[in-house]
Amino acid sequence: MGLFDRAVVRLLPAVPRPVVQRLSSPYIAGSTLDDARRTVAALNAEGKLATVDVLGEEVTRRDEAETIAEAYREALAVIEGDGLEANISVKLTGLGLKLDLDLCRALLAGLIDDAGRRAMFVRIDMEDSTCTDDTLALYRDLRAGGHENVGVVLQACLKRTMRDIAELAPLRPNVRLCKGIYIEPESIAFQDDETVRRSFRSCLDGLLDNGSYVGVATHDEELIRHSLRRLTGLTPLDYEFQMLLGVRERRASELVAAGHRLRVYVPFGQRWYEYSLRRLQENPKVAGYVARDVAARLVPGR
Repeated sequence: MGLFDRAVVRLLPAVPRPVVQRLSSPYIAGSTLDDARRTVAALNAEGKLATVDVLGEEVTRRDEAETIAEAYREALAVIEGDGLEANISVKLTGLGLKLDLDLCRALLAGLIDDAGRRAMFVRIDMEDSTCTDDTLALYRDLRAGGHENVGVVLQACLKRTMRDIAELAPLRPNVRLCKGIYIEPESIAFQDDETVRRSFRSCLDGLLDNGSYVGVATHDEELIRHSLRRLTGLTPLDYEFQMLLGVRERRASELVAAGHRLRVYVPFGQRWYEYSLRRLQENPKVAGYVARDVAARLVPGR
């Protein structure tokens, strides 16, 4: 982590809320479902798919988890009603994973049943390593129960991921593969960028060799180029690329123009401020990246 990245993180709590809102606005659809609806429609008009995320993690009360689940049900109804090309991504701590596992299981199953009736898909997001075992266990339970419209996320930075890929192989899972943004101890996670890239390439190979559908989720140009070479011979329906809202938009459009499916992660909700601070504080490299991106937007020609 560089000095610039550390400086950005130290300054975050002192930044006024309106300024944080302005800085984060390219990366968050807004505070309401209508904001997300408009953002997804605009992305669809550009030939891009979307996955909608309701902001809200680490809930501490049952009613908070139920409120987030209801917001997802409303999102599913809007996506279906408007004919949008989108699915939803669900963070399990927002559904009570660390509060009450049975509550989380029930709320998640309800969402997947609702999505199934609408012929729609649900992605279970992966959070920090304290959630990995429970997340994968819930995914396996859902698949064992006959649910096919559900996928999961695997993080290349974790040393366990190749083992998880091998263990999940019989399910031929639909997987979003990402580097992983959480700061994890060296005992369980690779620390340097090149080792994480090497792991990402190995994970991609393992998933494709097992016949999995892969959402290649990265903004790393080296990994994008590697993935394009590795995906040669597959049809555009066999995989997709995924990026965050507001990040590398030109590159995303280039991938679409070249005939690749590309899905954009679209977060929205009232808890945008907490989301913005937590995401940037969790990974100072991301904070530095966003700060540089904002500077580039503010200084033409940079």
